[in-house]
Amino acid sequence: MDVNKVLYVSQEISPYLPDTPMSVAGLELPKAMQDRGVEVRTFMPKYGCINERRNQLHEVIRLSGMNLIIDDTDHPLIIKVATLQPSRMQVYFIFNEDYFTRNVTRELEIDSHPEDNDERSIFFVRGVLETVRKLRWEPDIIQCNGWVTALAPLYIRKFYGDDPSFVNSKVVYALFDNDFEMPFNRRLAEKLMMDGMSEDDIKPVKGKRAHNLELTKLALLHCDAVVQCSPEIDPEVLKAVAKSKLPFLPYTDDMVNACADFYKTL
Repeated sequence: MDVNKVLYVSQEISPYLPDTPMSVAGLELPKAMQDRGVEVRTFMPKYGCINERRNQLHEVIRLSGMNLIIDDTDHPLIIKVATLQPSRMQVYFIFNEDYFTRNVTRELEIDSHPEDNDERSIFFVRGVLETVRKLRWEPDIIQCNGWVTALAPLYIRKFYGDDPSFVNSKVVYALFDNDFEMPFNRRLAEKLMMDGMSEDDIKPVKGKRAHNLELTKLALLHCDAVVQCSPEIDPEVLKAVAKSKLPFLPYTDDMVNACADFYKTL
């Protein structure tokens, strides 16, 4: 397939956060695709530790203002944007005071307040997809980087399945060696069902406190392909990927070019 537009939904992006394999991939992959002439959109959470003045973030008024309902509670969606130099690549930030301003100087909220990670993930994923709809943009590929994005394939296929922005998109889930200690709230399945998901849609997390393996299995149920972006991945996760029989790109030392070629095969 021709790949003209790629959406990157990322848990971390350098230089807004310290360099890790995930944050560097969150920068280098979209940057390389843009250099190839592909139109890209890149999203990440606006964590409390990201200094808005230093990084020149500003609110996009025309995209902000919507309320997302999670567990019967309204949460205002605020969209901010910054431009990376010299590539002039824009990065959009999903922001909400309930989920992303708990910790202004140290840990990311996903680490310091893990009890909210189920709702934080739902809010981030839905915030990205609502913003893309408002932009009236139709990505050919959507790559989801990190466990915070694991619910994205589910929402793309089931909540926004008939939306023109996503109906022809291929969804790629990226694996990283980036686990977390506290599993998601046991009510995750209940909250997903409040958004119209069926029990079959969410079988890997139904009745469980989902950890990385369960979230990965949920992503595998709804995505179109998988890429391995870290050299070391939990063997149980790789076993689940093999069982899914999805198109799979294993880790290489040149993930940028490998991903670009892989996208064309989907």
